[in-house]
Amino acid sequence: MPHARRRIRTAVVGALLTVVALAGCTASPAPRTGAAPSARPVPTPTPTPVSSWDVSPASVAAVGDSITRAFDACSLLADCPEASWATGTDPAVNSLALRLLGAGRVAGNSWNLARSGARVAALPEQMARAAERRPGLVTVMIGANDACRPTPAGMTPVAEFRRSFEASLARLRKGAPKAQVYVASVPDLRRLWENGRASPLVRRVWELGVCGAMLADPEDLGAAAERRRTAVRDRVVAYNRVLAEVCAKDARCRYDGGAVFGFRFDRSLLSTWDWFHPSREGQARLAELAYRRVTEE
Repeated sequence: MPHARRRIRTAVVGALLTVVALAGCTASPAPRTGAAPSARPVPTPTPTPVSSWDVSPASVAAVGDSITRAFDACSLLADCPEASWATGTDPAVNSLALRLLGAGRVAGNSWNLARSGARVAALPEQMARAAERRPGLVTVMIGANDACRPTPAGMTPVAEFRRSFEASLARLRKGAPKAQVYVASVPDLRRLWENGRASPLVRRVWELGVCGAMLADPEDLGAAAERRRTAVRDRVVAYNRVLAEVCAKDARCRYDGGAVFGFRFDRSLLSTWDWFHPSREGQARLAELAYRRVTEE
Protein backbone atom coordinates (compact mmCIF):
# COMPACT_ATOMS: atom_id res chain seq x y z
CA MET A 1 0.00 0.00 0.00
CA PRO A 2 2.68 2.60 0.79
CA HIS A 3 4.20 1.99 -2.62
CA ALA A 4 0.78 2.35 -4.24
CA ARG A 5 0.17 5.68 -2.45
CA ARG A 6 3.56 6.96 -3.59
CA ARG A 7 2.78 6.01 -7.18
CA ILE A 8 -0.60 7.80 -7.01
CA ARG A 9 0.98 10.92 -5.44
CA THR A 10 3.69 10.92 -8.08
CA ALA A 11 1.10 10.63 -10.83
CA VAL A 12 -1.03 13.50 -9.40
CA VAL A 13 1.97 15.82 -9.05
CA GLY A 14 3.02 15.02 -12.59
CA ALA A 15 -0.45 15.79 -13.91
CA LEU A 16 -0.52 19.15 -12.06
CA LEU A 17 2.86 20.10 -13.48
CA THR A 18 1.60 19.28 -16.96
CA VAL A 19 -1.47 21.51 -16.48
CA VAL A 20 0.67 24.39 -15.23
CA ALA A 21 3.05 23.99 -18.16
CA LEU A 22 0.18 24.00 -20.65
CA ALA A 23 -1.34 27.09 -19.02
CA GLY A 24 1.98 28.87 -19.31
CA CYS A 25 2.12 28.06 -23.02
CA THR A 26 -1.25 29.66 -23.72
CA ALA A 27 -0.57 32.89 -21.83
CA SER A 28 0.84 35.87 -23.78
CA PRO A 29 4.51 36.27 -23.03
CA ALA A 30 5.66 39.52 -21.53
CA PRO A 31 6.79 41.82 -24.31
CA ARG A 32 10.52 42.23 -24.75
CA THR A 33 12.00 45.64 -24.30
CA GLY A 34 11.26 47.61 -27.45
CA ALA A 35 8.74 45.08 -28.77
CA ALA A 36 5.22 46.22 -29.66
CA PRO A 37 2.46 44.79 -27.42
CA SER A 38 0.11 42.30 -29.03
CA ALA A 39 -2.97 44.50 -28.33
CA ARG A 40 -3.04 48.33 -28.44
CA PRO A 41 -5.19 50.21 -25.93
CA VAL A 42 -8.13 52.13 -27.42
CA PRO A 43 -7.29 55.86 -27.17
CA THR A 44 -9.65 58.04 -25.16
CA PRO A 45 -11.24 60.66 -27.46
CA THR A 46 -10.10 64.21 -26.71
CA PRO A 47 -13.17 66.35 -25.98
CA THR A 48 -13.74 69.19 -28.46
CA PRO A 49 -13.24 72.55 -26.73
CA VAL A 50 -16.52 74.37 -26.24
CA SER A 51 -16.41 78.09 -27.02
CA SER A 52 -17.57 80.34 -24.20
CA TRP A 53 -18.95 82.84 -26.72
CA ASP A 54 -22.75 82.84 -26.98
CA VAL A 55 -23.92 83.63 -30.51
CA SER A 56 -27.47 84.22 -29.24
CA PRO A 57 -27.24 86.64 -26.29
CA ALA A 58 -30.53 87.39 -24.60
CA SER A 59 -30.05 91.16 -24.27
CA VAL A 60 -28.01 93.99 -25.80
CA ALA A 61 -26.68 97.24 -24.36
CA ALA A 62 -25.00 99.81 -26.62
CA VAL A 63 -22.41 102.40 -25.57
CA GLY A 64 -20.52 104.94 -27.62
CA ASP A 65 -21.12 108.15 -29.51
CA SER A 66 -23.40 109.79 -32.09
CA ILE A 67 -23.02 107.00 -34.64
CA THR A 68 -24.72 104.57 -32.23
CA ARG A 69 -27.37 107.21 -31.50
CA ALA A 70 -28.00 107.45 -35.28
CA PHE A 71 -27.47 111.21 -35.18
CA ASP A 72 -28.68 112.97 -38.36
CA ALA A 73 -30.01 109.69 -39.77
CA CYS A 74 -33.65 110.83 -39.69
CA SER A 75 -33.69 114.62 -39.20
CA LEU A 76 -31.33 117.56 -38.88
CA LEU A 77 -29.23 117.79 -35.72
CA ALA A 78 -31.18 115.12 -33.88
CA ASP A 79 -30.62 111.62 -32.54
CA CYS A 80 -32.70 108.86 -34.10
CA PRO A 81 -32.17 105.83 -31.82
CA GLU A 82 -34.85 103.81 -33.58
CA ALA A 83 -32.47 103.74 -36.59
CA SER A 84 -29.40 102.74 -34.56
CA TRP A 85 -27.31 99.90 -35.97
CA ALA A 86 -27.00 98.46 -32.46
CA THR A 87 -30.40 98.62 -30.79
CA GLY A 88 -32.79 100.28 -33.24
CA THR A 89 -36.32 99.10 -33.94
CA ASP A 90 -36.58 100.27 -37.56
CA PRO A 91 -37.04 97.11 -39.67
CA ALA A 92 -35.38 98.86 -42.63
CA VAL A 93 -32.16 99.07 -40.61
CA ASN A 94 -32.58 95.60 -39.08
CA SER A 95 -30.32 96.40 -36.14
CA LEU A 96 -28.10 93.94 -34.35
CA ALA A 97 -30.64 93.72 -31.52
CA LEU A 98 -33.46 92.98 -33.97
CA ARG A 99 -31.43 90.23 -35.59
CA LEU A 100 -30.42 88.65 -32.29
CA LEU A 101 -33.57 89.09 -30.21
CA GLY A 102 -36.46 89.40 -32.65
CA ALA A 103 -38.88 92.32 -32.92
CA GLY A 104 -40.98 91.27 -29.97
CA ARG A 105 -38.11 91.30 -27.48
CA VAL A 106 -36.07 94.37 -28.41
CA ALA A 107 -38.02 96.88 -26.31
CA GLY A 108 -37.47 95.20 -22.96
CA ASN A 109 -34.08 93.65 -23.63
CA SER A 110 -31.96 96.35 -25.26
CA TRP A 111 -30.67 99.72 -24.09
CA ASN A 112 -28.98 102.50 -26.05
CA LEU A 113 -26.69 104.24 -23.55
CA ALA A 114 -24.50 106.01 -26.10
CA ARG A 115 -24.31 109.81 -26.16
CA SER A 116 -23.80 112.08 -29.14
CA GLY A 117 -20.49 113.91 -28.91
CA ALA A 118 -18.99 111.41 -26.46
CA ARG A 119 -15.29 110.73 -26.44
CA VAL A 120 -13.54 107.75 -24.90
CA ALA A 121 -13.20 109.55 -21.57
CA ALA A 122 -16.98 109.21 -21.15
CA LEU A 123 -16.96 105.49 -21.86
CA PRO A 124 -16.24 104.17 -18.33
CA GLU A 125 -19.40 105.80 -17.01
CA GLN A 126 -21.45 104.44 -19.89
CA MET A 127 -20.05 100.97 -19.23
CA ALA A 128 -20.98 101.25 -15.56
CA ARG A 129 -24.55 102.04 -16.57
CA ALA A 130 -24.53 99.10 -18.98
CA ALA A 131 -23.28 96.77 -16.24
CA GLU A 132 -26.29 97.65 -14.09
CA ARG A 133 -28.53 95.97 -16.66
CA ARG A 134 -26.51 92.72 -16.69
CA PRO A 135 -26.65 92.50 -20.51
CA GLY A 136 -25.74 89.44 -22.49
CA LEU A 137 -23.87 91.62 -25.00
CA VAL A 138 -22.45 95.15 -24.97
CA THR A 139 -21.64 96.91 -28.23
CA VAL A 140 -18.93 99.58 -28.30
CA MET A 141 -18.30 102.19 -30.97
CA ILE A 142 -16.10 105.04 -29.81
CA GLY A 143 -13.17 107.12 -31.05
CA ALA A 144 -14.41 109.23 -33.95
CA ASN A 145 -14.88 112.27 -31.72
CA ASP A 146 -11.43 111.74 -30.21
CA ALA A 147 -9.95 112.23 -33.68
CA CYS A 148 -12.48 114.75 -35.02
CA ARG A 149 -11.24 117.85 -33.21
CA PRO A 150 -10.91 121.31 -34.79
CA THR A 151 -7.20 120.63 -35.33
CA PRO A 152 -4.97 117.57 -34.93
CA ALA A 153 -3.41 119.11 -31.82
CA GLY A 154 -6.69 118.55 -29.99
CA MET A 155 -6.91 114.81 -30.67
CA THR A 156 -6.95 112.50 -27.65
CA PRO A 157 -3.43 111.12 -26.99
CA VAL A 158 -3.14 107.39 -27.67
CA ALA A 159 -1.98 106.58 -24.13
CA GLU A 160 -4.99 108.40 -22.70
CA PHE A 161 -7.28 106.58 -25.10
CA ARG A 162 -5.86 103.27 -23.89
CA ARG A 163 -6.33 104.12 -20.21
CA SER A 164 -9.95 105.10 -20.75
CA PHE A 165 -10.77 101.99 -22.73
CA GLU A 166 -9.09 99.70 -20.21
CA ALA A 167 -11.00 101.44 -17.42
CA SER A 168 -14.22 100.95 -19.38
CA LEU A 169 -13.83 97.19 -19.60
CA ALA A 170 -12.84 97.08 -15.93
CA ARG A 171 -16.04 98.91 -14.96
CA LEU A 172 -18.10 96.46 -17.00
CA ARG A 173 -16.37 93.44 -15.53
CA LYS A 174 -16.93 94.72 -12.00
CA GLY A 175 -20.70 94.75 -12.44
CA ALA A 176 -21.30 92.27 -15.24
CA PRO A 177 -18.40 89.80 -15.38
CA LYS A 178 -20.08 87.48 -17.88
CA ALA A 179 -21.24 90.11 -20.38
CA GLN A 180 -19.86 89.70 -23.89
CA VAL A 181 -18.44 92.72 -25.71
CA TYR A 182 -18.41 93.56 -29.41
CA VAL A 183 -15.98 96.36 -30.26
CA ALA A 184 -16.33 98.14 -33.60
CA SER A 185 -13.31 99.83 -35.13
CA VAL A 186 -13.20 103.59 -35.68
CA PRO A 187 -14.21 104.47 -39.27
CA ASP A 188 -11.57 105.66 -41.74
CA LEU A 189 -12.20 109.43 -41.68
CA ARG A 190 -9.90 110.06 -44.61
CA ARG A 191 -12.21 108.02 -46.82
CA LEU A 192 -15.01 110.48 -46.02
CA TRP A 193 -12.83 113.29 -47.31
CA GLU A 194 -11.96 111.33 -50.44
CA ASN A 195 -15.63 110.63 -51.20
CA GLY A 196 -16.98 114.12 -50.58
CA ARG A 197 -14.29 116.65 -51.45
CA ALA A 198 -15.35 116.94 -55.11
CA SER A 199 -18.94 117.92 -54.27
CA PRO A 200 -19.67 121.64 -53.82
CA LEU A 201 -22.71 120.79 -51.66
CA VAL A 202 -20.70 118.53 -49.36
CA ARG A 203 -17.92 121.09 -49.05
CA ARG A 204 -20.40 123.80 -48.01
CA VAL A 205 -21.76 121.57 -45.27
CA TRP A 206 -18.31 120.65 -44.02
CA GLU A 207 -17.38 124.34 -43.83
CA LEU A 208 -19.82 124.61 -40.92
CA GLY A 209 -17.26 122.80 -38.78
CA VAL A 210 -17.70 119.09 -39.40
CA CYS A 211 -14.57 117.20 -38.24
CA GLY A 212 -12.23 120.09 -38.93
CA ALA A 213 -9.01 118.15 -38.32
CA MET A 214 -9.78 116.00 -41.37
CA LEU A 215 -12.40 117.84 -43.43
CA ALA A 216 -11.40 121.51 -43.21
CA ASP A 217 -10.29 123.03 -46.55
CA PRO A 218 -11.20 119.86 -48.44
CA GLU A 219 -9.86 121.17 -51.78
CA ASP A 220 -6.44 122.00 -50.36
CA LEU A 221 -3.97 119.39 -51.65
CA GLY A 222 -0.87 121.17 -50.36
CA ALA A 223 1.78 119.50 -48.24
CA ALA A 224 0.57 121.00 -44.95
CA ALA A 225 -3.02 119.89 -45.56
CA GLU A 226 -1.84 116.39 -46.49
CA ARG A 227 0.25 116.16 -43.32
CA ARG A 228 -2.79 117.20 -41.29
CA ARG A 229 -5.02 114.54 -42.85
CA THR A 230 -2.32 111.90 -42.53
CA ALA A 231 -1.91 112.72 -38.83
CA VAL A 232 -5.62 112.21 -38.26
CA ARG A 233 -5.69 108.91 -40.13
CA ASP A 234 -2.62 107.68 -38.28
CA ARG A 235 -4.29 108.52 -34.98
CA VAL A 236 -7.41 106.57 -35.97
CA VAL A 237 -5.20 103.59 -36.87
CA ALA A 238 -3.52 103.88 -33.46
CA TYR A 239 -6.91 103.99 -31.70
CA ASN A 240 -7.97 100.84 -33.52
CA ARG A 241 -4.76 99.12 -32.48
CA VAL A 242 -5.58 99.94 -28.86
CA LEU A 243 -9.13 98.61 -29.21
CA ALA A 244 -7.80 95.37 -30.69
CA GLU A 245 -5.05 94.87 -28.10
CA VAL A 246 -7.16 95.62 -25.04
CA CYS A 247 -10.08 93.54 -26.31
CA ALA A 248 -7.76 90.59 -27.00
CA LYS A 249 -6.91 90.38 -23.29
CA ASP A 250 -10.56 89.79 -22.39
CA ALA A 251 -11.88 86.28 -23.12
CA ARG A 252 -15.41 87.63 -23.62
CA CYS A 253 -14.51 90.46 -26.00
CA ARG A 254 -14.54 90.43 -29.81
CA TYR A 255 -13.00 93.17 -31.94
CA ASP A 256 -14.37 93.52 -35.45
CA GLY A 257 -10.94 93.00 -36.99
CA GLY A 258 -11.05 96.44 -38.63
CA ALA A 259 -14.29 95.75 -40.52
CA VAL A 260 -15.81 99.20 -39.92
CA PHE A 261 -12.50 100.95 -40.62
CA GLY A 262 -12.17 99.06 -43.90
CA PHE A 263 -15.78 99.49 -45.02
CA ARG A 264 -16.20 101.89 -47.93
CA PHE A 265 -18.90 104.33 -46.87
CA ASP A 266 -19.78 106.14 -50.07
CA ARG A 267 -22.10 109.15 -50.17
CA SER A 268 -25.17 106.94 -50.64
CA LEU A 269 -24.60 105.61 -47.11
CA LEU A 270 -24.10 109.01 -45.44
CA SER A 271 -26.57 111.46 -43.96
CA THR A 272 -27.54 114.19 -46.41
CA TRP A 273 -27.70 116.56 -43.44
CA ASP A 274 -23.97 116.48 -42.64
CA TRP A 275 -22.28 114.03 -45.07
CA PHE A 276 -20.49 112.55 -42.08
CA HIS A 277 -22.78 110.33 -40.03
CA PRO A 278 -24.28 107.14 -41.50
CA SER A 279 -27.74 107.38 -43.06
CA ARG A 280 -30.34 104.71 -42.37
CA GLU A 281 -28.74 102.68 -45.15
CA GLY A 282 -25.33 103.21 -43.58
CA GLN A 283 -26.67 102.12 -40.21
CA ALA A 284 -27.97 98.95 -41.84
CA ARG A 285 -24.48 98.18 -43.18
CA LEU A 286 -23.02 98.63 -39.68
CA ALA A 287 -25.64 96.23 -38.33
CA GLU A 288 -24.64 93.64 -40.93
CA LEU A 289 -20.96 93.91 -40.04
CA ALA A 290 -21.71 93.55 -36.33
CA TYR A 291 -24.07 90.60 -36.75
CA ARG A 292 -21.54 88.76 -38.87
CA ARG A 293 -18.85 89.10 -36.19
CA VAL A 294 -21.08 88.44 -33.17
CA THR A 295 -22.49 85.23 -34.63
CA GLU A 296 -19.19 83.71 -35.79
CA GLU A 297 -18.82 80.24 -34.31
